This record gives sequence, structure tokens and C-alpha cells, in this order.
Amino acid sequence: MATQATGADPANTPGTATTQDATAPGTAGSPRTAGTARARTSAKGEQTRARLIAAARILLAGGEAGRFTTRNVAALSGVSHGMCHYHFADRSDLIVAVVADIRPEWITPLEEAVAGPGGYAERAERVLTLLTRPESPDLARLHAALHWLALNDERVRVALEAEYGRWRSCFVQLFRALVDDRGGDTDPGPLGEAFAAAVDGIAAIGSLDGTVDAALVLRTLLDSLASTVGPRR
Repeated sequence: MATQATGADPANTPGTATTQDATAPGTAGSPRTAGTARARTSAKGEQTRARLIAAARILLAGGEAGRFTTRNVAALSGVSHGMCHYHFADRSDLIVAVVADIRPEWITPLEEAVAGPGGYAERAERVLTLLTRPESPDLARLHAALHWLALNDERVRVALEAEYGRWRSCFVQLFRALVDDRGGDTDPGPLGEAFAAAVDGIAAIGSLDGTVDAALVLRTLLDSLASTVGPRR
């Protein structure tokens, strides 16, 4: 079993300073110099990890999910296979890292749109703007590859399920803002989950049929669901 990463490449981990070095300011083993060395090796380790994740994304987006291996990822990134397993215990560990790596490209903007200033109307407009923005082909292929991998890898499935749960919760929060605006006791959960399912479906249809007016469909559905929310009687 490979050793889990600690933020620094093992080949670059500084040696233990002697007692004399550790107490001599300005020497190579002084606390200040040792701290700088640790920071440098930590930064290098993060760079190596990022290169491996970037290479993994390239392979997955290129349709290589069926032949995805840590050895291929290491070769593409120019990192030794052993170093790859220093940062990632196994193939599943690397795929899960990719799942987390793409979060800022599809979940974070949605969370920010829902949590931003204004009432329901302002938040809904921001959300619709994001949802009708074309998804990059690479990201679309990545999602498809991750879904395929999740069918046979429980760890990937759990990680991806958690991300989608986070994504769906954004729509629940959007309808919660509407309930807060209008008052009443409507449960925003089913409304948000229904809209999330529709968004996912429209995305799948759009990948096959470019004639679907996603903006019109989603706005119509959002308005219809919003019309069911009213003040407490």
C-alpha cells in the first residue's frame, strides 16, 4: 500500500537538523531556514499533485475512462509512477481528487449565485444565467466519464453523490429564499429537488438535441414552481 501524501515530495523532504544547527541562527539548519525549506518542498508537492490531477482530467475528458490507470496519468504528467502513488493511494483516490477539482467550475458559482445579495427574484436571475451558459465540452465529457466510473467504483460513486447533493441543495436554498420573501410554510425541499431534476434532464437532452431552448424551458418551469408558493392562510 502506498503512503498517503503529506504535502511534500519524499525525495525533497529536508533532513533532521542537529541540535547545534537548530540553535545557530543563519545556518542551514536554523529554524528559519528549515521553515523556508519545508515551505518550498510543500509548494513543490502541491505542484506535483496539481500536475497529476490535470493529467487525469485530460485522460478522462479524452474518453480514456475505460483504460484509466495511475501509470498512464503519471506518464502524461511527467511524474514517476511511485511519486503518483505517494500523492494518491490508488486509482480511486485520484479519481475522487478529480471530482473535487471540478467543483469550482459548476457547483461553487451556483452556491455564490444563491447566497448573493437580494431577494428571490435577483437570485433566480443569477441562477438562470448560470444554468443557460454553455458548459465547456471538456467539463461535459468529464462528468460523463465520472458517471461511468461511479457505476463500478463505490468510492467514486459516494464522492460524486455528495457533489450532486451539494449541487441540488442550491435549488432548495433558492426556493427557501422565495418562501422567506412571501411567507408561509411551503416546504422548499420538493420544489428545489424537482427543479434540480429538470435542470439535469435538460442538460442531457441538450447534449443530443441543440434545438431545445433551455433558457425558455427552465424559466417557464421555475415560474410555474414559484407560483405554488404563497403566504400562510
